[in-house]
Amino acid sequence: MDFQTLALICVIGLLGPLLAVPSTWRIPVVVGELIGGLVVGASGAGWLDPGDETFTFLAELGFAMTMFVVGTRVPIPERGLRSALVVGAGRAALVGVAAAVAGATLAWAFDSPHPAVFAVLMASSSAALAMPVLEDEEFDGPHLVPMLTQIAVADVACILALPLAIAPDRAAEAALGSLFVVVAGVALFLALRTLEARGIWEAVHEESKERRFAVELRFSLIVLTAIAALAVATHVTVMLAGFVCGLAIAAVGPPRRLARQLFALADGFLGPVFFVWLGASLDLTGLLDEPGLIALGVCLGLGALLTHLVVRLTGLPVPLTVLTAGQVGVPVAAAAIGTQTGELEGGLPAALILGALLTVAAVSVAARFLPSPTPAD
Repeated sequence: MDFQTLALICVIGLLGPLLAVPSTWRIPVVVGELIGGLVVGASGAGWLDPGDETFTFLAELGFAMTMFVVGTRVPIPERGLRSALVVGAGRAALVGVAAAVAGATLAWAFDSPHPAVFAVLMASSSAALAMPVLEDEEFDGPHLVPMLTQIAVADVACILALPLAIAPDRAAEAALGSLFVVVAGVALFLALRTLEARGIWEAVHEESKERRFAVELRFSLIVLTAIAALAVATHVTVMLAGFVCGLAIAAVGPPRRLARQLFALADGFLGPVFFVWLGASLDLTGLLDEPGLIALGVCLGLGALLTHLVVRLTGLPVPLTVLTAGQVGVPVAAAAIGTQTGELEGGLPAALILGALLTVAAVSVAARFLPSPTPAD
């Protein structure tokens, strides 16, 4: 990779914000970045080589950073969420059971060896997609906290389960590596909580803010890359490393300044590099050559919507159930991991992305029909 190639990647990354500008479309930025990668990658013009070592490393770092930011956005407030945990976790479990049945059905119908992957994808949610919609609509009310809890539980459970589902023959190794990464994340949380309780973290924050040292960002990058190194050493995806680091920071409460710094680094540079690389890596020709994969992608998207609709039985309005079915992170992670490891063959990763895009489109429609919060809700 050279500066010319990097400049091209940055230019392509602008397609994401450009498509997201019309607020009525509600298209996530990552969609434009994926499309740009497809156009100039192996399935398109061939201007970018996803096999380039530097490109691949930057993309992997962007993957870890993206999941780190997703983890920091998981709502973990001190109040409200705990009282709704039983309801939210119960709803996530109900969706999980329905997704397991749907995953097995799709695997049988399409003669695929990946029922667990399909189940994890259809059971997943996306806090990174749902929360901006809720904030834009200024949605509030009694349904809000249980729904956010459901999304958070699904996020955590599916991200932990995904590596095991993709490579079940290495389940024991992946489980042990995941345990090491999770323990590292818990240790990070305990260390941060101790520093906060003693006033050290606040003092560091104030000194960094006053003298513009960006210590919080430097510290976040240190722990992220260190835990990512642990993940690589134990043969676990850096996705998990990024996510547990983000959760640890979210549990303590990231300073607003750190949130802005992470946004600038992840959403402004490393994130676009990852999504452009992923788009360039997807085998779209393989998808087009096999109409069955297109049908599979459509079924995965519809299956995610249907499995999440089961929580309508618990009183959650239909537009909100659709919002919980929106997917970005887990399908993208599955496509990335499957492409990197070769566990997901041919155009299957592209089919997973197609299914996710259908749920994104459904969320865009459902956002226009969110219920008005009233005391009767």
